[in-house]
Amino acid sequence: MIDNKNKVAVVFGVRNESSIAFQIALKLHLSGCRVAVSYTKETKDEVLAILKAHEIESITQEVDVRNEQEIADFLNAVYNTWGPINYLLHGVAFGNQNVICNSFYGSDEAAPSYIDIPFEDLMDSFNISAYSLLRICRVAEPLLTEKASILTLTYNASQRVFPDYAGMSINKAALENIMKFLSHYFRKSKVRVNAISAGLVMTTSSGGISGVRKLRKIGKVTAPLGNVTAQDVADTAIYYFSDLSTKVSGNIHFTDGGFNIMGIVIDEE
Repeated sequence: MIDNKNKVAVVFGVRNESSIAFQIALKLHLSGCRVAVSYTKETKDEVLAILKAHEIESITQEVDVRNEQEIADFLNAVYNTWGPINYLLHGVAFGNQNVICNSFYGSDEAAPSYIDIPFEDLMDSFNISAYSLLRICRVAEPLLTEKASILTLTYNASQRVFPDYAGMSINKAALENIMKFLSHYFRKSKVRVNAISAGLVMTTSSGGISGVRKLRKIGKVTAPLGNVTAQDVADTAIYYFSDLSTKVSGNIHFTDGGFNIMGIVIDEE
């Protein structure tokens, strides 16, 4: 078992119990870490409830990742209470149906085609889903321990065409590039920056998108090891949030059952 006793972690992106970010926060807690968790105005009640249910004593604060001052207030509160930060998870992503070019269940509005993605919607999505990693790292830099670990969550749509993901693919591609440049930038302090490319996990957010269940069915027969869960992704994350990965940086780690290696679907049944 990985021992993270007295280590300090900050997690951005917890929405509810099905969130990958929450499962990572839980795994960090079980490894002995002190875990601080941000929330938004919409997610506050549920985030605080699940932390209480799992008996996680946490520093919590409302943070809009588009607001650098709110990020600074939160990270400084963690630093001033617990000391330097060892681990930081960027698990934040957002795109409305104008960005993913696919309708949400219950929506009466038709989503645009890819070529008609509204610029303003895409830029807001980019701000939250990709640029926020750069913003968080800029604020966190003086508050990190030497050899700290920063981790973000990406998706294979950054490299392949998933029509029902559309504009979010742009964000994930940008996020991966930002991650790589940050891994170079932080070389002076030996801080490592990596990304997990997770398979399609049935979270509350993904479950509301039309067609996602079809993608899960495809993944079940395409990936050599089948679909993954949020807990599977958390198991990978704890490697990066430990001393085992002190020489790993700039890496995109696929936790997708092997989906990324396949070119065609082979149904062996």
